[in-house]
Amino acid sequence: MYAIVDIETTGGKFNEEGMTEIAIHKFDGKKVVDKFITLVNPEIPIQPFVVQLTGINDKMLVKAPKFHEIAKQIIQITEGCIIVAHNANFDYRILRNEFRRLGYKYTRDTLCTVELSRKLIPEQESYSLGKLCRSLGIPMSDRHRANGDAVATVKLFKMLLNKDVEKFIIKANIKSEGKVKAINTPTNGISDKFVKILEKSPRKTGVFYLHNQKGDIIYIGKNRNIRNGVNQLLLRTSKRAKTLHKQIDDISFEETGSLLIANIKSNEEVAVNKPYFNAPKRIHIPTTVFNTENALLIDLGRNTAEKSVFLLQNGQVKGFAYIELAHQINHVSIVENILSPIDNNLYNRHEIKKFMDSGKFKKIIRIEAE
Repeated sequence: MYAIVDIETTGGKFNEEGMTEIAIHKFDGKKVVDKFITLVNPEIPIQPFVVQLTGINDKMLVKAPKFHEIAKQIIQITEGCIIVAHNANFDYRILRNEFRRLGYKYTRDTLCTVELSRKLIPEQESYSLGKLCRSLGIPMSDRHRANGDAVATVKLFKMLLNKDVEKFIIKANIKSEGKVKAINTPTNGISDKFVKILEKSPRKTGVFYLHNQKGDIIYIGKNRNIRNGVNQLLLRTSKRAKTLHKQIDDISFEETGSLLIANIKSNEEVAVNKPYFNAPKRIHIPTTVFNTENALLIDLGRNTAEKSVFLLQNGQVKGFAYIELAHQINHVSIVENILSPIDNNLYNRHEIKKFMDSGKFKKIIRIEAE
């Protein structure tokens, strides 16, 4: 679970700033499940340049709650969460300073979307939230206000989760969360721990990751129905399967909407992460040539408002992305920026060509070559 945070302050000397506004969006990896948004009375004046930047002035905060009045709510909504923020060092420092003034030691694990963006979306002109969102086609409103920036950070973080082939974010989350407790009492032949793992698994199309006690990924699977895929794996009785069962400590998953993306993501992530219990594939894949060299291939998204899109350029597979806005499809440069690159290898080309030949893509948009 993640707590995506944005904080506005009074400005001033380092470690003497006061909080003026906070927005927290509790995010489960798919959607926001809770929110906490409020102005805060810092009990010190706001610096003039901050007033000009945010539009928040001293008069607006006279009747706002003081930090000690909201501290308990912040602890509760962020309990068991990783703090995620754009420049997490700043927001986490402000939170810890406010709690320190109350005599309370506030500690949470953190992830910074600036650092993640530099790693996963390299060579951007700027990694400021506004400029980065603009280049990725992420809409923004209420810039330099806590909730507006938090909403944009949620959308950016969803994109980063999708681009994270090495599963750095998921591994950090698994290590931060409490593990599923093992109970040795069987339920219809399945341990209580496995029942809990099944209950966590959605009935959605996607990729799932089984973790050991260290949080390492030991198996990657995919299915049109993740829960069915996990259940089938847990019911296997081979010697290798039983060894896997003993090492399973937790599960994470990524909904893809598209079965094609689930197939490609799982194959690529097995190659990158090399989970111990994924047997190498030994299959003959024919050489594939596409009928069109430059196109956007549109498929299902993870929800009704979203679509997935594959990009072909000069007969090469470039990658895929999720989009919600028509203008993102209409501008190939935006698609290129938000793209999760995939290898132009025989497996990926063959899977995409099979999808095309069977007419499963919802739409194919041919584009002009550069």
